[in-house]
Amino acid sequence: HGRKMKAIIIVPTYNEKDNIEKMINAVLELPSYVEILVVDDNSPDKTADLVEKYLDNKRVHLLKREKKEGLGPAYIAGFKHSFSYNPDYVIEMDADFSHDPNFVIKFIERMENEKLDLVIGSRYCNGISVVNWPLRRLFLSYYGNRYASFVLGSKIMDITGGFKCFRVSVLKNMNFDNILSTGYSFQIEMNYSFESNGYKVKEEPIIFYERRSGQSKMSKNIIAEALFRVLRLKFRNKKNYFNTL
Repeated sequence: HGRKMKAIIIVPTYNEKDNIEKMINAVLELPSYVEILVVDDNSPDKTADLVEKYLDNKRVHLLKREKKEGLGPAYIAGFKHSFSYNPDYVIEMDADFSHDPNFVIKFIERMENEKLDLVIGSRYCNGISVVNWPLRRLFLSYYGNRYASFVLGSKIMDITGGFKCFRVSVLKNMNFDNILSTGYSFQIEMNYSFESNGYKVKEEPIIFYERRSGQSKMSKNIIAEALFRVLRLKFRNKKNYFNTL
């Protein structure tokens, strides 16, 4: 196509002032077709103020939201906002460096070469590639994934994976109002919606690092919500996820 390819990394933030400048700089070291959109949920630590210092760079974008409503709504707001910059791909990535930005190029290459609709950075498709997790957390995550994939009849090994790349032309047809999940299970629901509607989904092995600074946002409640949500997803009409053309 005539224009240059563009990919936007969407990074939701809530109190990430310790990480966000390092993250922006890391993204700016990637090839110039990769941009970053920070979606800040009105962080009390003023994360957004740090991002504003970078906005004279055309590759850095900021979406400020009024309040914290959970991961799902933050990403959906980010998706919708990113469409105005006309990207080919959007990437979901955490601000805390548990996801290594260098994998993004690998995701995009696979999207391009294999004509995929979704690439999921996977901790479990090549053995277990997680660094610095306590065993209990690993156990919960690994078996939570196995349970969710089993219930949903999914072939995805890391169905809770949140580091991934979407094809925007498909994402634009999503009925975001029909996404039930706001928290941790949002990732399951997004991955499942693509797979169950026949879009081309592949996993790419990544190494996942426990966050370097700040607090992990995982809790027992989040896991419990995910387990119940999976059962609800199983009995929904999968066609509701996309506006059929």
